[in-house]
Amino acid sequence: MVQTPVKPLTLDEFLKQPETKPASEYGDGQITQKPMPQGKRSILQRELTFALTVDFKPDKIAQAFPELRCTFGGKSIVPDIAVFIADRIPRDQNGQVSNSFLCHPNWTIEILSPGRSQTKVLRNIFHCLEHGTAMGWLLDPEESCVFVSDSPQSVQMFEQPEMILPVPTFANRVQLTVGEIFGWLTE
Repeated sequence: MVQTPVKPLTLDEFLKQPETKPASEYGDGQITQKPMPQGKRSILQRELTFALTVDFKPDKIAQAFPELRCTFGGKSIVPDIAVFIADRIPRDQNGQVSNSFLCHPNWTIEILSPGRSQTKVLRNIFHCLEHGTAMGWLLDPEESCVFVSDSPQSVQMFEQPEMILPVPTFANRVQLTVGEIFGWLTE
């Protein structure tokens, strides 16, 4: 749902608004509320976050954050999973993970929900890539395929179950296939 305020809000004004459930995103003066998560998206988000955590945690390479607000480049978006390499995770004065992430993720992962525009989701991924994100994934559970992009000019589609998905270089331990990811929906 796109909400265009009577008087367009600035990014700073948007960030002062109370959080919504599901989350709202801001870009180009418009507020867009993400759709309520449904079963397939929830399972894929949970399992993929867990799989990435298992691969990243031993060496403290990175962390995968579900539904984390990332504000940068004039937009405030909430990727389904935002991955940050360890030394880019914002910290507060106590050394704990900050509540505010005013930076792009190193890897952004979106899961297409029924009723959500694929174009809108790709725009968010491309915004991330244009501001320094190494890679973006878009999982389409209805089609059992994954779109992978490392630049707005290059999008590849992976749909064969045995295909190992490309990952950013920092995540080279991650070895996931299309079949493994969408197999989580039948467990």
